[in-house]
Amino acid sequence: MQTLSTTLLIIGGGPGGYVTAIRAGQLGIPTILVEGQSLGGTCLNIGCIPSKALIHVAEQFHQTRHHSQQSALGITVSAPTLDIGKSVEWKDGIVDRLTTGVAALLKKNKVQVIQGWAKVVDGKTVVVGDTRIICEHLVLATGSKSVNLPILPIGGPIISSTEALAPTSVPKRLIVVGGGYIGLELGIAYRKLGADVSVVEAQERILPAYDAELTQPVHDELKKLGVKLYLRHSVQGFDSSANTLQVSDPNGDTLNLETDQVMVAVGRKPNTQGWNLEALNLDMNGASIKIDNRCQTSMSNVYAIGDLSGEPMLAHRAMAQGEMVAELISGKSREFNPTAIAAVCFTDPELVVVGKTPNDAKAAGLDCIVSNFPFTANGRAMTLESKSGFVRVVARRDNHVIVGWQAVGVGVSELSTAFAQSLEMGARLEDIGGTIHAHPTLGEAVQEAALRALGHALHL
Repeated sequence: MQTLSTTLLIIGGGPGGYVTAIRAGQLGIPTILVEGQSLGGTCLNIGCIPSKALIHVAEQFHQTRHHSQQSALGITVSAPTLDIGKSVEWKDGIVDRLTTGVAALLKKNKVQVIQGWAKVVDGKTVVVGDTRIICEHLVLATGSKSVNLPILPIGGPIISSTEALAPTSVPKRLIVVGGGYIGLELGIAYRKLGADVSVVEAQERILPAYDAELTQPVHDELKKLGVKLYLRHSVQGFDSSANTLQVSDPNGDTLNLETDQVMVAVGRKPNTQGWNLEALNLDMNGASIKIDNRCQTSMSNVYAIGDLSGEPMLAHRAMAQGEMVAELISGKSREFNPTAIAAVCFTDPELVVVGKTPNDAKAAGLDCIVSNFPFTANGRAMTLESKSGFVRVVARRDNHVIVGWQAVGVGVSELSTAFAQSLEMGARLEDIGGTIHAHPTLGEAVQEAALRALGHALHL
C-alpha cells in the first residue's frame, strides 16, 4: 500500500468539497480531493443543474404546445413533438461541460484528485483502495442522499429523482410522492412534458416548509396545469401486478391510484454511511454532524461542510462554508455567520425566501412592517405573460431595517441575490425605496414593496 501525505484532505467532490479544494489551492495549501463518483456531486450530476435543464426543456415544449392551440401573442405553430432522448443528451452535455470545468479548475490550482471511495481510519488517516493518505486537516463533504421509503423500494416503476432526470420516455401517468420542492419541480416538469401527474403529500398543503400565502400561486398553477393533488394522504404501498399506488385518505379509507411510474421525493438526509465515519466518534446533531461557526467538528482539525452538517441543505451554503474552511486552514480569521441564505424553489411560478418571514419575525418577538407588491401591477411581468405572485418585504417597525424578503412569480429566482445583499448590508426600507430601479424589470417590484411599507407605493 502506497502512502501519501498532504496538508488538506477533502472527502467528497461536490460543490462544498471542490470549492474548498480550489480555494485551498489558490492559497498554496497542498490538497488532495477524494471523490467516489463524478466531480460536482449531486448538484452538478443528478440535482440542481440537470433538474433546471429538464425544467427548461419542459417549459419550452409546454409553451410551443400552447402556441399550437391558442396564443394571445399571435404566434401559430404546428403541434410539437418531443424527442426526450435528445433532450436528455442536451442536459447531459451541460453536465459534462460543468464537471469538466471543475476538473480543469482543480488541476489549474494544483489539487490532486483521487478517484475512489474513502474509508476513514482516524482524524489524520484515510484509505482509498490501496492508497493510504495522511493529512494535517480533514474536511468531510460527503453531501446527502435521497430518503427512501421501505414500502416503496426503488426499482422498476418506482423511481427517485435520479432516474426522473434521465428518462428514456415520458410516462403517460406519474405519481409523485412528496409535495416538497424536489417533487413539485419535477412533477411540474413532467406535466409540461405531457404526463398526467398526481402528487401525494401527507401534510395539508404543498411546500409545507413555506407559508401558505407564498405557496398559494404555486397551488393555483398546479390546478391550472391539471396536476391532481392528494393532500393529507399517506402512502400504504404499491401493487406491481395492478400498477396501483395504495394511499390512505384523511378518513382512513384506502384509494388505489393507477399509474405507470411513482417518483419518491420525500426529502434528503446527510450521507453518513459507507465511509467509516464511526471511527471518528464525532458529536452529532441528529442525523448530521455537529459543527461550530467555523465548521469545526468535535475533533480538532476535522471539519464538516454542506449537507453533511445539516440544514439548510443548499449548494451555495456548502460552497461558502468550503471557501471559509480553506481560508481558516491558511491562517486567516473567519467564521460562518451569514445574515441570510437564500432558498429558491424552481416551481412554476418560482419561489424565493431570504431571511425572516412574517411568522419568523413574530416568533422572534420582532414588531415588523410587512408589505407586499403584486406582479399584477408590474409591467415587465405582464410582458412575460405572468401576473401571478408578489414581492414581500419584512422590516423592523422601529428603525426600518429589513429582516426578510420573499417572492413568488416568474423569474424571481434572479431576485435572490439582491435580497441577500440587502440583508447582509443592513439595508433599511429607505435604502431600497430610494435606489433607482431599472424600468421595466421585475426588480421594480422590490422597490415598490419597500415604498409601500413606507406608505407611498407609486404604482398601486
